[in-house]
Amino acid sequence: MMAGVAEHDETPGEDRPDDVELAAEYAATATCERLTTADAEEREAAIGAATVAIQRGELIVLPTDTVYGVAADAFDPAAVADLLEAKGRGRSMPPPVLVSSATTLDALAVDVPGYARALAESFWPGALTLVCRQQSSLQWDLGDTRGTVAIRMPDHDVAREILERTGPLAVSSANLTGMPAATDADQAEEMLGSFVAVIVDDGAAPGGEASTIVDATGPQGRILRLGAIGVEELNAVLEPLGATLTVED
Repeated sequence: MMAGVAEHDETPGEDRPDDVELAAEYAATATCERLTTADAEEREAAIGAATVAIQRGELIVLPTDTVYGVAADAFDPAAVADLLEAKGRGRSMPPPVLVSSATTLDALAVDVPGYARALAESFWPGALTLVCRQQSSLQWDLGDTRGTVAIRMPDHDVAREILERTGPLAVSSANLTGMPAATDADQAEEMLGSFVAVIVDDGAAPGGEASTIVDATGPQGRILRLGAIGVEELNAVLEPLGATLTVED
C-alpha cells in the first residue's frame, strides 16, 4: 500500500493487546448518545444530532455500506487528531475522506486521470476508494498524506445524508488498532463509546467487506488493496478505454 494512505474500512494494523483491552474496557464504561434510525422521525433526529456533533468538533460513529466508521470534520485538525488518537493510530496513517457527491472529487483533488473518473462514474456510490493528488489550497491536516487524499462516496443513504449536511468527513473504520472493524453499533460502542459524542445505529452494515483502494496519482492506475470490487470488474470498465489496473505486490 502507498505510504501515508489509509482507508476507513482498512484491515486493522499492528495488534497491541494491552492497549486494546484497556481502551475497550474504558470505552464500555463511558456514555455517548446512541440514536437509531427505525423510522423517519428517529432517522432525522439521529442525523441532526450527528451533524451538530461534527459542527462542535466532536467525533461520531456512522454506518456505511462497508463497515461502521468513526468520523470527524475533515477541515478540523483537532478533531482529526482526536480520531487518530481514539483509534490508536499515528499521523502516518491518515484517514480517507468520505463525500456525498462525485462532483466533490474535483474540489478535493487535482490532475484526476480519465481512468479514475471512469471508475468513479461506474462504482460511486460504492466500495471504491480513489487515492488522488490533493488540492494544495485545502486548509486541512489529515496527517502525513504526502500530498494525496483517499476519497470515497459511500453507497449508504444515512451516511450520505449526514455528509450532505456536514461536508466532507475524515472517516476511518470504527475499531481500535488490532481489533476487527465494527459491523454494527454494538461493536462500535464497545470499542469507541468513550471517544465519540454520537453513534448513529442503522443496524448491521450491509457490506462487511473493505473497499477496494486504487492509486490514481499517476498515468498508470494501481490497486493498492483488493476489497469488495474485484480486478475483473474494474478492468471491465477500463479496457474499452485502452487502460487496465495493475495490482501492487
